[in-house]
Amino acid sequence: MKKIGIIGGGQLGKMMILDGRRMDYEFVIVDPTVKCPAHNIADSHIVAGFEDIEAIKRMASRVDVVTYEFEHISVEALKEVEASGTPVYPSSKTLERIQNKLRQKEWLRKHEIPVPDFLSVKSQADIEHSAELFSYPLILKTCTGGYDGKGNYVISNPDEIEKGYQALGAGKVELMVERCIDFVKEVSILACRSLNGDIAVYPIAENVHKNSILDETTVPARISKETEAEGMQIAKECLKAFDAYGMLCIELFVTKEGHILVNELAPRPHNSGHYTIEGCYTSQYEQHVRAILGLPLGNASLIRPTAMKNIIGDHSASEAELLGLEEAYKNPNVKVHIYGKEKVVNGRKMGHITATADTIEEALEQVRKAHQALSFR
Repeated sequence: MKKIGIIGGGQLGKMMILDGRRMDYEFVIVDPTVKCPAHNIADSHIVAGFEDIEAIKRMASRVDVVTYEFEHISVEALKEVEASGTPVYPSSKTLERIQNKLRQKEWLRKHEIPVPDFLSVKSQADIEHSAELFSYPLILKTCTGGYDGKGNYVISNPDEIEKGYQALGAGKVELMVERCIDFVKEVSILACRSLNGDIAVYPIAENVHKNSILDETTVPARISKETEAEGMQIAKECLKAFDAYGMLCIELFVTKEGHILVNELAPRPHNSGHYTIEGCYTSQYEQHVRAILGLPLGNASLIRPTAMKNIIGDHSASEAELLGLEEAYKNPNVKVHIYGKEKVVNGRKMGHITATADTIEEALEQVRKAHQALSFR
């Protein structure tokens, strides 16, 4: 029986385990939260931080392969695990090139994959220089650690340069600045490569964010055939450029001209891929498990139009008691996924809702109606 180690026991790790269970695999997780979402279903849980190299090595000694559910972890730990003989996918080299956003963009540009214009920031003067090159607004970013809008600062005019620079550490952390893209859509593509060489690319998903957090995903994306083909090609090029195995999510901007620019990469299953559980023949979680074990990949095709809506905490509470499930389930097409987080926190992803239908519009209407029925207290 194969044993898989996962760094991280959040909702992505939980859903990976749920799909891996059907294939009779065992799972060991490392996560600092005692009652993390995956705690109750993992075979073993090592309670330790994501930078705890010794804990990660201890987990690796008990499994056949190691993977991770998010990228803000110790690359050095992964290198030591690989050196000890336990494989890690995606590899430490892949993560090292993606984890730092400046290094990621430089690598993409080196491989002629289209990205927004960007510059490294060493001082406030560098931001002023970028404004001369790119004009306003600008996006100032921390190179590591940011997600869901954290670590980003929009600079709209010269008066905000110092504010942004101070807000993101005033040079204490590595920074970069990007040209702000006047996009018409945000989309994402899930691509996967197995150790046996198989490649699977999922349909392009259309995403809507609220307060910099993913709110809704609809599939297929409402884009032209030419834009779709360009996106599919970029996804395959990204897999190759970063020598990535397992799931890779490519977040993209669609420009007014219908072209695509890469925003960011995530070397793991992704929030915008939750729809694959009900919407595709093979979920991104099963696909990831297959890939890192060298199995043939499953069919990544869409079964029918699908919509997914996140359930985001809109207040803080000591307990996460869900209300309204009976009302939400009055629509038999609706599926509700609750992650099992102990506390509701404003802005925290608590679960998601998925519906499939004959049209995107119908599916979207169904998840929105179900979402209105649900709440936490």
